[in-house]
This record gives sequence, C-alpha cells and structure tokens, in this order.
Amino acid sequence: MKTQLAVNSEIYSSVELSDGKAPEWVELIPAGPNVVGRDRRTWLFDDTAHQLVQTNFTSRAIDLPIDWEHATQRRAPQGEPAPAGAWIKKLEIRDGALWGQVDWTPRGKLQVEDKEYRFLSPVFDYDDETKRIVRMVSAALTNIPNLVMTALNQEQMENAPVKPSPELLKLLGLPETATAEQVFTATTAKLNATNQALNTELGNLERFVPRADYNALESRALNAEQALTTHKAAEHTKAVDAAITQATQAGKITPATVDYHRAMCQDEAGLTRFKDFVDAAPVVADPTGLSERNPKGTSTALNTEEQAMCLQLGVDPAEFAKNKQSEG
Repeated sequence: MKTQLAVNSEIYSSVELSDGKAPEWVELIPAGPNVVGRDRRTWLFDDTAHQLVQTNFTSRAIDLPIDWEHATQRRAPQGEPAPAGAWIKKLEIRDGALWGQVDWTPRGKLQVEDKEYRFLSPVFDYDDETKRIVRMVSAALTNIPNLVMTALNQEQMENAPVKPSPELLKLLGLPETATAEQVFTATTAKLNATNQALNTELGNLERFVPRADYNALESRALNAEQALTTHKAAEHTKAVDAAITQATQAGKITPATVDYHRAMCQDEAGLTRFKDFVDAAPVVADPTGLSERNPKGTSTALNTEEQAMCLQLGVDPAEFAKNKQSEG
C-alpha cells in the first residue's frame, strides 16, 4: 500500500463559487475507472475502489482534513503547524466520481470565496500492484497542483516539460529523446495501421449476416430438419404396416407374431430383412382366417422361431416340418 500525495494536476477539483459562497460539496477524485495524470501515471478508480474508499472512511469515523498546500504530509511530520481549512464529513459516488461534503473553517471559507485558492488536490492510498485507490487520506487547497511526486518546488514543476511515459515510447518504438511531435506522428501512424489491419480482417461486410438473421435461418433449418425426420418416420411406419399386413394376409406370419416382426422392422435394414424372410417363408397360417386348424392331410406348420432357423441354416422348411411330424 502506498500514499499518493496529489501530484497530478489532472487530479483536482475546481472550487468555483456558488452564489458567492464556498461550495458545500466538492469533487475529490474524477470519474474512473482510469484516473490519468499529466505525468502519464494511471490509477484505478472502479466499483471496487468506490466501496473500499467509502468503507475505510466510515470505519475511520473521523472527518478528513482539507489543509493548505498539503501541510499535513509536508509540515506536520516536521513538527510544524498544519491547520485545516475545512473538514470532509461525508463521501458520495456521483457518476463514478468521488464527492465530499465539506464543513469550511472561517479562514478556509473566506479564502475560497475571495478566490485566493481555487483548486483541491486529493491525497489517497492506492495498491502498489493494481494501482487501485483504496482510501482517502486528505485534500489540500492549492493553486499549482504538483506534477511529479518527488518534486517539492511547484514553480519548477509548472515550467517542466511533460514527457511521454517510457511504456508509450517503447510501444511506438521511439527513443527517450523523442519530441511531442514525433510521438504524435508515430501514434497516428500506429492507429492507421491498426485500422487497416482491422478492415482487412473483416473484409467485405456483405459476407457477414446480422446475428438476428443468422439465428432466424438457423431456427428455420432446424425446424425443416425435424419436419423431414418426422415425415421419414411416418413413411417408414406406413411401409412396415403394409408389409406386415400383406404377410399376415398371405399366411406367412401369424397374428400372434405381428409385434415381434414389427419390432424387427425399426429401420430400413430391418424392414428389408423382414421382406426377404416373407418371400422365402412358407404359409404357416390360414390366409382366409376361417380356421386355426390345418386342413386334413397337411403337415404341421412351423412356428416363427423354426422358420427363422430354417432360413438361417438353409434348411427346406417343408422337409423340417416333415421330420418334425415324423418325430412327433
């Protein structure tokens, strides 16, 4: 954890007058999630940071000071006075920014209303690794917010040139001595190259279909496939019924074995085997349905299992029936 001493001039709130009075609410940290300073350093002020800052303020249960020129961090450690010009009594998140309700001291109120001081610089703690702001420490009235954390001479900082960050220079392939104009030119070229690559990747937009249209086409295809499957199943059932009815009427199978043969015809291959069986099978039932007994002088009919066995072994069903009758 590290304390950041309001070193960035982008991190300040304008304390403009409202009807000639010092404002009751002031902006302490601008809206995130990324809070960027002139020196290119970035802090994270996201939803998690909002909760941490408010929770730490509540648990501290002490108003936060608004001093002059960060005297709390600079003068107080040396034993010098660091009076408060106001006290932060309440914190709120408004559109991603941190606001504080302020109770001004007479001196602080007068200096703000006389425009002797017009800006606030926050002091906050942040996580070293994530750069997430976790706690408000204080704020300071100032007219020249610090730009560099280690610099204490604000006049020198005001006149110091703003240098691009090393990370940006490395990304652009530029040396540390690169000018602002060179950085701008390189950045523009990199953006153009990125856009060109993106356009090449996307290609002709006419090849693409809006997601809603794609979903509609996919749904229609699935419905058509399901309808075709249902139609094929119905046609197969009709073919099985017709084959079984024909075999029953021809006396090739008995009514008692209909369910058995129907189960064997669940697919096209099964139906084909059944038709081959019927073509080769002898008459085993009375086609007329008038009698369940064989006419006098005929051989005993084979049952379904015996017929199947004859078909598989290549045995003449009539010969098998004769041998069965003689053995009986």
